[in-house]
Formats: sequence, structure tokens, C-alpha cells
Amino acid sequence: MHTDVRIIARSGRTPLIRATGGLAVRQTGVDRVHLISTAATPLGGDHISVSVQVQAGARLHLHTVAATIALPARHETVSDAEWNLDVADDAELVMDPLPTIVAADADHRTRTHVHAASTARVTIGETVQIGRHTEGAGRWSGRLHVDIDRAAALRHRVELDRSRRALISRFVYPDPRPAAVSPTAVAARLDLRCGATLTTVVSASLTDANSALAAL
Repeated sequence: MHTDVRIIARSGRTPLIRATGGLAVRQTGVDRVHLISTAATPLGGDHISVSVQVQAGARLHLHTVAATIALPARHETVSDAEWNLDVADDAELVMDPLPTIVAADADHRTRTHVHAASTARVTIGETVQIGRHTEGAGRWSGRLHVDIDRAAALRHRVELDRSRRALISRFVYPDPRPAAVSPTAVAARLDLRCGATLTTVVSASLTDANSALAAL
């Protein structure tokens, strides 16, 4: 299945929304929308494409109503999702979906591309766990590319498997907080030259990852 979502947030106006495939979009507040699954996706072989444009002076908070479950299909295990996010001058985007759970032996891959103006405000969250209870054969990989005023600000890639099962990632621009490294967990907040921070926590479970994040 191919799922295609397009959202344009406009200052003082209702967002323009178009969605086909396995996702729908519902406006749940003045500047808030939620993605809603209308079919089982992503399955092996599925492709999800989400394009978000936040116009100058507009605000958009993008969430999901439930966790995403990536499942294998009968003859295909790989699925992928691509997010293209454009945030204009004095605009704000907060994208914080609920966790993605990679079930059974699924292999889910995500790519997120952010193009932001220097006066924009951007928060991108990603939370992933390999497997439901007793599962651990799945795989996940994610890429996050961020450009600020057309200059490369971040190129980041993470992979998870049965040995590294849970991830919490947060990109925040701008963010004045200093860098921090956990002395006991695989968790760090990096302060980037562009004035942003990237927080990454990798752990055996999302419970442990959330505890490590709170301690940073």
C-alpha cells in the first residue's frame, strides 16, 4: 500500500489537508492535527510519504492517536516511511508521534528531511521499540537530515535490532540547553553548531529509555 499525506499549515487559517491510503488526518485544535490509521500500515512492502509545509508565521503540532505497529507481510518484511518537513520564517512545527513498534521480523525504515528558516522553531520527536512482548527479531533504521537556511545542520542515522531495542530521539531548534551525557546509560544531549540540540537515548526498553531521558 502507498500512503500519501500532505498538510499545509497557514497563519490564522485552517490547515489544508490531503490524505490517501492507510492514514487520515483530523484537526484536533486550532494549530493541532492527529494522524489516524484507517488500515493496517505499515506492512511489508508499504510506503508512507508525509509532507508538511508550515507557512510563515503559522504553527502546527502534529501527533498520532495511537502507536504505529510495523508488521511483516507474507512475502516482504521491509516497509518505509518518508517525512518531508518545511518550516518557514517565524513558523513553528512540533512533530511528536506516539511510539513505533516493530513487530515480529518486520524491517521498518524511516527518513526525515527538515528544511527550516533560521527564525523557525522546530521540535522533532521519534520513539521506537523493537518487538512486542517476547519479540525481538525486527529491525529499524532511521535517518534525520536537517537544513537551516539551506545549510546542512544535521545528518544523523540510528539502527536498532534485538541487541538495541529502544530509541528516544529529540531534535529541538533553537535550544539553549547545554550538552549532557549520562554516566550510566547510553544517553546524550548534543548541542549543535546551528543552535539546536539532539538528544538520543538507546536502551533495552522504552521504560529504561524514558528514565534515562528524564535524568539527563
